[in-house]
Amino acid sequence: MLSVLDIFRIGIGPSSSHTVGPIRIGKRFADSLHREGLFETAARIEVILQGSLAFTGVGHATPKACILGLLGLEPETLDPHTADGLVARVENENILLLGGLREIAFNAKTDLVFDYETLPELHPNGMVMRAYDGQGALLRQQTYYSTGGGFIASIEQLRKPLEDDIVPGAEVPHPFGSADELLAICAEHDAAIHEVIYANEDAMRPRAETDAVLDRIAEVMNACIDRGLNTEGILPGGLKVKRRAPKIWEKLHGAPLSNEREQLFDWLNVYAMAVNEENANGGQVVTAPTNGAAGIIPAVLRHYCAGGQDKSSKNEKNIRKFLLTAGGIGLLYKQRASISGAEMGCQGEVGVACSMAAGGLAAVWGATPLQVTSAAEIGMEHNLGLTCDPVGGLVQIPCIERNAIGAVKAVNAARLALHASEKMKVSLDQVIETMRQTGLDMSTKYKETSQGGLAVNVVEC
Repeated sequence: MLSVLDIFRIGIGPSSSHTVGPIRIGKRFADSLHREGLFETAARIEVILQGSLAFTGVGHATPKACILGLLGLEPETLDPHTADGLVARVENENILLLGGLREIAFNAKTDLVFDYETLPELHPNGMVMRAYDGQGALLRQQTYYSTGGGFIASIEQLRKPLEDDIVPGAEVPHPFGSADELLAICAEHDAAIHEVIYANEDAMRPRAETDAVLDRIAEVMNACIDRGLNTEGILPGGLKVKRRAPKIWEKLHGAPLSNEREQLFDWLNVYAMAVNEENANGGQVVTAPTNGAAGIIPAVLRHYCAGGQDKSSKNEKNIRKFLLTAGGIGLLYKQRASISGAEMGCQGEVGVACSMAAGGLAAVWGATPLQVTSAAEIGMEHNLGLTCDPVGGLVQIPCIERNAIGAVKAVNAARLALHASEKMKVSLDQVIETMRQTGLDMSTKYKETSQGGLAVNVVEC
């Protein structure tokens, strides 16, 4: 089993697959040179971006991410405020401090290659790393894939499960590969979904460590919302998109509280948009389960578990229950299908986040395990076929508003599930498999390549 803490990763915007993943790949390759005894010999690094990484890499800050990774930085700990300066220095001086230890020549214009012709073998987000010595001889070459949500894998790692039918992961007391198996475990042990997840996480680390990370995840989510609510300006990129969350926030504060029921959509909208405007600006976010869909879970969590406007009334127990339940649902999508927009379209990002948030909120509201999975199913069922067609290759239009819509939809899905007193006609496993099949059938034009949909019908200006 994977851990739910793998589903929620702290990183920087604007993309988990195109920014967080390439940072981790760059660092992994630099570290591999150490292991292979090639670090002192390496004189030049070449990065070849393939598939979706090539088509939308510029708008998704992939070149910047590659450089940050080769500098030895990690997405969880790097300072987004200094990142641009570090990258600018490399681009201006054509010198890279490899792994943060040794200077080598690096020309971003020639050593970062956008390969639009090669179709990656195992995943649409392919990335080839090469190291050369001072005479130009190839020292090491490795192909990696950024598989969504900040997850990365070498070509060997992706091939192994296909050849050996082995899915790597930790040994846990309650392994599950489907929602039906998870529900059976819950029934056998008379346990809630978050309790089953807790038991599995306990096999990986002490409970106190799990709680500390969950609390840190919630803290980063809330801090991201706060920054987004209080930062005005224009988002980077050619679209000149203006931040809208601060103005909506200001209007909400000026409205009478008696209208809170009517304002529900506005609260969810403003929290989700605040996160995704921060993400578009390259700020610190939590992949939940991806950066492009990073606003949905924080918005629902903030409004229903973290006190909304009054953060002093947050419920720590409910926050952890929400994240554990949502994370458990996210594991099903990661293991049974994909959370990559380049594979599944936006149904694999916003759709999955909506499904996770719906299940997590239903759990907080006292739903049975079956009702939790029903909420998750409803959340995905009405996102099936959702395309990923970012205008200008930027994670802005339609991504920011799409998170706001997804947050509202998640709450409604949870409410509908709680009204259900019996098993629904469509199961969570069935909708996950439907999403997978739909993603496979979907044209690559609509899977994070900006070659179709809004991306070609909206004039950039």
